[in-house]
Amino acid sequence: MSLVITDLTISAEDAVIDTDVSITVNPGELHIVMGPNGAGKSTLANALGGHPNYTVESGSIVLDKTDITFSKPEERAKAGLMLSMQHIPAIEGLTVTNFLRTAYNARFETKVNPAKFYRQLKELCDGVKLPHDVLKRHVGVGFSGGEKKRLEMMQLELFDPSYAILDETDSGLDVDALKLIAAKIQAMRKAGKGVLLITHHIAFLKEMTPDNVYIMASGKIVKEGDISLAETIETEGFESYG
Repeated sequence: MSLVITDLTISAEDAVIDTDVSITVNPGELHIVMGPNGAGKSTLANALGGHPNYTVESGSIVLDKTDITFSKPEERAKAGLMLSMQHIPAIEGLTVTNFLRTAYNARFETKVNPAKFYRQLKELCDGVKLPHDVLKRHVGVGFSGGEKKRLEMMQLELFDPSYAILDETDSGLDVDALKLIAAKIQAMRKAGKGVLLITHHIAFLKEMTPDNVYIMASGKIVKEGDISLAETIETEGFESYG
């Protein structure tokens, strides 16, 4: 059982962005994707999540032996895959609570009791140090960067995916928030969840021990290694990878 990405070639707006990307994430593993801006990292994340603006030209995405290469986003979610996006959209008029309850009902094919669900959300907010009033706010409207990322981590606990794709979840966070999110990721690993994390920050990785580190450049994986590869990037940068 694993998330197997094989020779994935992805296009957007009729232009090929990523070529022949292969990564296997097993339960309990943390895999890191790094690279300069424009390397194709977010393209990979969005394609894995089933974003309609990205087309898989060739290759496959297999989740626990089920081919989800061309599955709809909601089908991937029900199968146990969750994408934490780099930029959360702002949706005026839709409260966080209503959004999460609708998504939860769809994910688990149930109809949760609203009052009970709201109590659950408040407990999850406490776990990521979010004030309860965020639950009454409109999705993504007026949220700070830290609030958005903490809300994403809360959703990971709520939806309990088997595999999580985290696109720069650490972006714009202070030291305390980084430690909290790193702890949440470690807890996911201990629970047997697989994580594919896209990041620029070496300091964030020092809070964890990834199983593999991949360097992407010009839409391809050009180097693979362990945490020592990330440490090399810290001193030498991405320039040598194009």
